[in-house]
Amino acid sequence: MNKKRKIDLVARPDEHPFAQYIRVIGKGKKGSRSFSYDEAVDAMTMVFNGQVTDFQLGAMLALLRVNEESPEELAGFVTAARNHIQAPTSIAVDLDWSSYAGKRRQLPWYLLAALCLADSGLRVFMHGAKGHTAGRIYSEDVLAYLGIDAATDWQQVGSQLDSDNFAFMSLQTLCPPLQRIIELRNVMGLRTPVHTLSRLLNPLAADYSLQSIFHPAYGPSHQRAAQILRQKHALVIKGEAGEFERKPDASCALLSVDDSQLSEQSWPRLTEERMPKLESLDVDRLAAVWHGEHDSYGEKAILGTIALVLHQLGKADDHQQAYRLAETYWQQRNPNRIKQDG
Repeated sequence: MNKKRKIDLVARPDEHPFAQYIRVIGKGKKGSRSFSYDEAVDAMTMVFNGQVTDFQLGAMLALLRVNEESPEELAGFVTAARNHIQAPTSIAVDLDWSSYAGKRRQLPWYLLAALCLADSGLRVFMHGAKGHTAGRIYSEDVLAYLGIDAATDWQQVGSQLDSDNFAFMSLQTLCPPLQRIIELRNVMGLRTPVHTLSRLLNPLAADYSLQSIFHPAYGPSHQRAAQILRQKHALVIKGEAGEFERKPDASCALLSVDDSQLSEQSWPRLTEERMPKLESLDVDRLAAVWHGEHDSYGEKAILGTIALVLHQLGKADDHQQAYRLAETYWQQRNPNRIKQDG
């Protein structure tokens, strides 16, 4: 972002340099405020550079959770993270797909949607974290079970995209300091801003970014932060369990950014039938459905998710046309991409 940086903070004599940032967000109801964009960049940069004590980091994370992160704070944190990651600019990507929630009561059907879109020729880069919430299964582990290993460096990301149009990188590889912070959830008992900012990372600067939220109140913050970051196209939904996956038995609000313009629309539910929550998750069902076995919920979730993406890409004018086109994409998927025996 090309803007003049201005920060009205003054460190006190003999005070830790980071204390001024704690003071901004923690000085009580009347004295505290949110970080500006520039303050957020500088504060998170200090975190990445190891210039912050664990006590200060915990204080900042707790205060941000209580105050709720502003769009300017999120955008600043993302900018600091991108500066730290320094991803190569030579890897072309069509679609950035964030995956940080995990699944607990339904299978991760969104993975089949992403792979189907990759089969259509779209270059899909997915990134995510695992293990931060007990009792959930995560993209990295499920993809490995399906025979798709996570990339361990950017060269491998480029190679996988060139050969398969799909690559996944874990947050641990992408940005280890963020992985460390996200794991603090089990220590602090609270989600941290990393759960939000990681969805906005888009490290390879894809024109199209997909993000999902678990709580609807976070939707506008994601949308506005994407606008501040000058994301060309972004789509934010409340997906199943917080992953970018259409819930067939619920209406879906679409929050979009397109060339700096914000918009919102609502798509009707795909079925009036309430879908049961699964007692256990049999990952083998993903491979079976990929190879043609019928699953009423899974197929609607897959097609509904593909339809959302196709609409955002400008390939369909409305939800009905998008769904019909999604059916065509699904029929044309490559059966050899996933081994039938998992």
